[in-house]
Formats: sequence, C-alpha cells, structure tokens
Amino acid sequence: MAGKIYGQWYTQFPIWVALLTCQGTNLPRMGRIMPVARRPPLEPEFRVPRLFVTLSAYISRHVVGALLATLLVIMGLILLLDFIELMRRAAGSPDATMGVLLKMALLKMPQMVQQVLPFAVLIGGMVAMWRLTRSHELVVMRSVGVSIWQFLAPTMLVVGGLGVLNVAALNPVAAAMFKSYQQMEDSVILRRPGTFNISENGLWLREPRPEGGHMVVRAGHVRQDGFRLDMRDLSFIQIDQGERFVQRIDARLGTLEEGRFRLSDVWIMEPRQPGRRVPTMSLPTTLTLGRVQENFASPETISFWELPQFIRFFEAAGFSAHSHRLHWHSLLASPLLLCAMVLLAAVFSVSPNQRSGRGMVRVIGGVGAGFLLYFFTRLTLALGLSATLPPWLAAWSPTVITLLLGITILLHLEDG
Repeated sequence: MAGKIYGQWYTQFPIWVALLTCQGTNLPRMGRIMPVARRPPLEPEFRVPRLFVTLSAYISRHVVGALLATLLVIMGLILLLDFIELMRRAAGSPDATMGVLLKMALLKMPQMVQQVLPFAVLIGGMVAMWRLTRSHELVVMRSVGVSIWQFLAPTMLVVGGLGVLNVAALNPVAAAMFKSYQQMEDSVILRRPGTFNISENGLWLREPRPEGGHMVVRAGHVRQDGFRLDMRDLSFIQIDQGERFVQRIDARLGTLEEGRFRLSDVWIMEPRQPGRRVPTMSLPTTLTLGRVQENFASPETISFWELPQFIRFFEAAGFSAHSHRLHWHSLLASPLLLCAMVLLAAVFSVSPNQRSGRGMVRVIGGVGAGFLLYFFTRLTLALGLSATLPPWLAAWSPTVITLLLGITILLHLEDG
C-alpha cells in the first residue's frame, strides 16, 4: 500500500521528483523504504543547494501567478466601479463623454491599485499556498525537512522585490497619472473656474475674468503667515476672449486676503500706452487660502523621489507638510507590509487539515484579518493626519504589528 501511494506521488507532483534527487534522503524511488548507509561528513561548501533553488523557483512561480491573477481581477473591478461612479458624478456635464470618463478611470486606476496591492498579495498568497496544501506538495516538502521558513523565504523575497519595484518605478507613473486625473476632474466634473498649481517654482493660476477672457497669475515666492498668503515677484497677464493681450501687471510684493490680491510697488503695461507705476493696487480673484491648502492635501500626485524635496519646500514656505511626510513613510513601509501579508496568508493556508469545514473557516479568517488590518491602517493614518501620532509611527505601526503577529503565530504552529 505504501509503495502505491509513493508511486502516485512520484508521478503526480513535479516537486516530488526534485525532492527525490536530494542527497541523503531515505525516501525510495520504487515504493520501499531502504536503509541508507551513513556517509562521512563532507567539507562545508559555500554555495546554495540545488534543491533550494528548485524549490524557490517552483514556489515563486505559483505565488506570482496567483498574485497576478488576483491583481487582474481587482483591477477589472476597480475600473468598472470607478467608471460607474464617474458616470453618476458627471451626469449633466456636456464635456463628460464616454471616452473622457473611461480615460479618467484609467488614469485613476494605478493609484487605486497601489492602495489594494497588500490585499492582493494576501489573497494571492492564500490561493497559492492553498493549492500546494490541497495537492499535498507542502506535505512532501515538510516530510523531507523543509521548514515553513524555508518555504516562505523565496515568497517573501519575490514579494518584497515587487514592493521595491512598485515604490521605485511604478509610483512615479501612478503619481503623474493621478495628477492628470485630478486636473480632468476639476475641469469636467467639478467645473472649477481656474487652473491652479503651486510648487517649488512658485504659484501659477489661470482664472476667468468677469468681463471675459482670462488672467494668468504667477508668483515667484509664496509663504503663509497665519490666515494670509504673502508673495513676491508677481506677474498678471490679462487676455481677452479673442486671445489678445490686454494688460500686464508686475508687482514686487503682494498679499492674498479675502479673495483679493493686494499689491505693492506695481508696474502696469498696456498696448500702445507708456508704462506707469502705482504704489498700491487691488485685484479680485477666485483663489483662497483654503484652496491653496486643499491643493497641498494631495501627496498622491507627487512621486516617491520628489516627496522629500517638496516637503522641504512646503515647510520652508510656512505650510504644513504633515500629510506628505506621512505618505512618504507609508511608501517606505510598503515593501515590508507586503512581506507581512505573506506571513498572514501563511497563517491561514499552510495547515494540512483542510477538511471538515475548517478550510472555509480559514478562508473567512484570512479575509477578516485583511479587513481588520485595513481598518487599523486607516485608524493610524487618521491619527497621524491629526498630529496625534508622529508620521513615522502612524505609517510603520500597522506593518510592524502585522509582521510580529505573523511570526509569532507561525512559530507557534511550527514548533508549538
């Protein structure tokens, strides 16, 4: 009977063939347990065993395949739900065509994928380990001395590498696409009257004028002082409805107060008229301090590599960069969070007893643990945004706690 079972394993599972080639094993090729003569100890060799390389490649292929399949399903759901939501929000807008809304949904999708990537790793890891457990391949690996840590090492290495790639290469692309999405959202859905941008290059504003046409505003230096926005080196260029130059105003100093620019040391230039200087001047504007702060509240539009520079600029200008610093720490912690999700998936998937209804209980437990982690992450981020917790503690605490819990439970299951 034992020979029949071993013979079935030999033909059924590719990993069984690799395990039988390991030196020193006492598992037979033909179904009988034969004594193995003791060999003299060999000199240690500083090289990776061939069996470990084979196992790593095999396990990694399973995990990456399950992760990609899960991610594709999630991306499809995100695209569908976002498109439906954009159709609802853009109802009645003449510029919101089907093509424009689909483009907006596609531009937003990479940023949404970054948010759900840890849960895709959790679900994909559970699916891959569930398959290996149900097909008894994990049982075979454990029977020849492969510990759970040797089994999870290649998986965590691959997932951690994907996390580093996501932060270093994919995040800048997602940030640029999300910035384009916000610009289209302002013009198509929210119908804001002007285009606004502020960065280390200064402030740029394009807004319509009550008499027709629009005005382009630039301030070389911006600094917040309480409820007032102080600026230097301002330029105002007014253009009429026919895109013809009407007026240019340069000011050395300016202040944004109550929806008006109050300018000092002003130089006015108009076509076919000599320039003239006035000591003070006031111009109406739709720009407010609240809108400036709202623009700063979008750290997702700034790439990982540019965030430190923008944080220094915001703080030097007197603005709060708390949300940007929190987002930067969250990106730093994301590769380690993906590794923690692998451990969490292993907790609910590596048990050999998947019968008698316990398998469904483990699946529900894994999904529930994912939602609990999501709730805890949102809670710590909210505490971080309110300055109750330091940004580094709010961003790193969910990752570290999940990692320690996963290691503790697996140590109990392994050595129990």
